[in-house]
Amino acid sequence: MNRRTFFKTTLLVGATLPFGVNAAVEPAAVPGRKFILSAPLTHSDWMLKPGIAWGEAGVRHMLDACKACGWSKIYWRAFDGGRSLYKSKLMRAQGRWDDNGFWNPQSDEDKALQQRFTAGMSPEKKLALRDQLYALDYEHFDSLAAAVSYGHQIGLEIHAWVSINEDDHGWGIQSEFSKKHPEFRWRKRDGGFYHSQLSFAFPEVRKYKLALLKELLAYDIDGLFLDWIRTGDVRDNPQTDAAGVAGSGYEMPLLKSFKRKFKLVVADVPNGDERWVRLRAEPQTEFMREVRKLVRKQKRPLPVAAMVGHPWHYRGEQNKIDGNLRGLLLDVPAWAREGLVDSVVAAGYYRDGGNAELAAQSLRKETEGKVDVWTYAWVPTSIADAEQTFAVAEKVGAKEILFWEADYIDDRLNAAELKACLRNRSG
Repeated sequence: MNRRTFFKTTLLVGATLPFGVNAAVEPAAVPGRKFILSAPLTHSDWMLKPGIAWGEAGVRHMLDACKACGWSKIYWRAFDGGRSLYKSKLMRAQGRWDDNGFWNPQSDEDKALQQRFTAGMSPEKKLALRDQLYALDYEHFDSLAAAVSYGHQIGLEIHAWVSINEDDHGWGIQSEFSKKHPEFRWRKRDGGFYHSQLSFAFPEVRKYKLALLKELLAYDIDGLFLDWIRTGDVRDNPQTDAAGVAGSGYEMPLLKSFKRKFKLVVADVPNGDERWVRLRAEPQTEFMREVRKLVRKQKRPLPVAAMVGHPWHYRGEQNKIDGNLRGLLLDVPAWAREGLVDSVVAAGYYRDGGNAELAAQSLRKETEGKVDVWTYAWVPTSIADAEQTFAVAEKVGAKEILFWEADYIDDRLNAAELKACLRNRSG
């Protein structure tokens, strides 16, 4: 069991199988073509599986399994919501969750929401999972250091997977920075604040987030993987309006900037007004510029990858996200034009007929062919499933396939067969 099994919707972990994932594609034009195969890895999720040892032994098991799949790049998760999975001076280490969080809701509304997620589970099983999570003490174990050390020994690249836009995960592991600075959180059109998410419109937030990246760059990592689709507390869902346009971005610096630039007040334009949407996206682009400058100062060149959305994207309980700019306030074309990212991948959550092929094609068009576009796939359950994944990558011209998420390989009854199949297409 892991959190994705436990929380039956995408509200808390965003990792249930998406609509459209099995859409048919044409067979690969070049049978046996090799790809760069990669996978993100959440140590805290893999630790919830039976028989996984804590510490370096567990890390060796995880990375050996990745190596056996032919995955040459591993995106090691650095943050679990607002907590660290490495030795951080800026974040609290993951361990016991907040007292007023998912495992101990205080309000009637929160209690009802928790009951929705735990429906059908006995109190004993629920407590057992909570205790498993509480036992994961990252204050005394640096999972990233262990991953970098052993991964490099066996020839794997270890990149830091950073959920950069997230300061909680579900609710109950909120960052200390967000707790101390509620004035820096996202704001809604009606003036209400979000529970945890921090706005890049504030220089203090960008400085804090950059400081976290500096901590990660102090490790011998092979790159940064910035995950922009995870956004924190599920009690704020939906985070978009009915048209799929972001409901956040009403922080005071942005309101003042809009008035100064357009001689208008935001209340007089709709949420989806193009001028207002584009202005709300500017702080994220400014942050990405700062990231690129930071990375260029390193002793060796490091790639910056980003996971973003697409026109068929959803959040929460299938809540529509109208693409990157309107739905996530991410000006991905500007990132590509300015060389702020080296590669991008569209997250694999689809509604309205979307699938991995359409998402990748859309992202390639959006970035005007200026950056590498990976395809996104789920760890296959069968050889046919794997071959379909390769066919999609071949059709859209992808060099790299991101398999979501590494720990699923331990759940497959035919794991040995699948590992051999994947390894055969790795190159």
